[in-house]
Amino acid sequence: MTDRQTGPRPPVRYRPLSPLREHLRESFWFAPLLACVAAVLLAGLTAELDEAVVSQSVADTGSVDELLRFNSAAKSVVSTVSSAMLTFIGVVFSISLVALQMAASQFSPRVLRLYVRSRLTKAAFSVCLATFLFALLVQFSYDDSTDPAKLTSVPVFSSVVAVLLVVLSLGLFVLYVQSTMRLLRVPHVIDRVANESMAVLLQYRLMPAEPAPPAPPEAYTLLHEGRSGVLRDVNIGRLLRIARKHDAVLHLVPRIGDFIAPGTPIVRVAGERPPRSRRIAQALNVGVDRTMHQDLSFGFRQLVDIAIRALSPAVNDPTTAVQAVDRIHQLLATLLHESFGDLCHRDRNGAVRLVEPVPGWSSIVDLAFTEIRLCGAGHPQVTRRLTAALDDLLRIAPDRRRPELLEQQVLLVRAVTQEQADPEVRAFALRPDRQGIG
Repeated sequence: MTDRQTGPRPPVRYRPLSPLREHLRESFWFAPLLACVAAVLLAGLTAELDEAVVSQSVADTGSVDELLRFNSAAKSVVSTVSSAMLTFIGVVFSISLVALQMAASQFSPRVLRLYVRSRLTKAAFSVCLATFLFALLVQFSYDDSTDPAKLTSVPVFSSVVAVLLVVLSLGLFVLYVQSTMRLLRVPHVIDRVANESMAVLLQYRLMPAEPAPPAPPEAYTLLHEGRSGVLRDVNIGRLLRIARKHDAVLHLVPRIGDFIAPGTPIVRVAGERPPRSRRIAQALNVGVDRTMHQDLSFGFRQLVDIAIRALSPAVNDPTTAVQAVDRIHQLLATLLHESFGDLCHRDRNGAVRLVEPVPGWSSIVDLAFTEIRLCGAGHPQVTRRLTAALDDLLRIAPDRRRPELLEQQVLLVRAVTQEQADPEVRAFALRPDRQGIG
């Protein structure tokens, strides 16, 4: 799904679609690990500086009496930071887990990835851990000697750095609370999902595309030999290297987001020297859930989930469903003039080496409207917003995109007719309104 390109093709860089960066963003251990390593290095640096302060004081004045008076106060500060910060971490992030549980039940379990990917959340947690570890290491380096002749270190720089880290931790904590409160509000969650979806769509618009070469009937089919799970993304660069090494064209069988199990066909190989299935499996990221990375339809899936959960009898919040439809309307309008079809990835010599299937326009429209229409047919606020969205899309859609939208319009009228027996209520429910009902 991209714009057609003509003329000389510039070199294609697959770095934006490299899985490593996305995998690190999806993890919650990498940033705290880096922060703890930095804390260890910083503690070693400040320990050397503290020793240098004592040596310089002896060289300048021949006495460390002033430093001895500062020594006990500095140790008290560092000890307080060490004990208080661990309690602070436990309380704050225990409350956060409760907030995440509430968000999962209110919106959708799939939106919890927004919290895991939040840079601010990771920064706050990492700095708090680093502050605790730094204070702990400083305590290990204490020189308890009270004899000026034997004193080698006074935690001057260590105590100053500990206080600065505490101030930074408190500042990040305030920002973290503000960010968490925003993410507990459904408009901000919907906005984040829509923005990430737009980023994925724009990313794929930059990928090269042309009519995909069909896999020949004699193409060799490789079966999946890895673990079962959802195909989260593929390492495009690695697959290109494998295909180029074997002088073949790889046709990926499952789409990103499909569930695959051992024995599932994963690649059809057009070439005389098919690679081993295990090498292909190493380029596939299989997990327990989907991610936005390389998944064109997962953003729609999340928005639809939020909408139909809001329309459930237990929640009964059609306004939230309308807000989700607003963003679905936005994403579909972006896709109206795009080309759909399999993506062709080329190697550095310009030869097509990997053909990747992506969702078509019909499947995306079905995903966007079907479940919301079925769950919201009895809510005039939702049906009026759906009618307005379809009218707007039909107004700007090219001819090749209109049949699917017209079909959804007919199905919406049929669903409302079945739900509303009164002709006046039915007419009211099908009147287009961008706000639903005000």
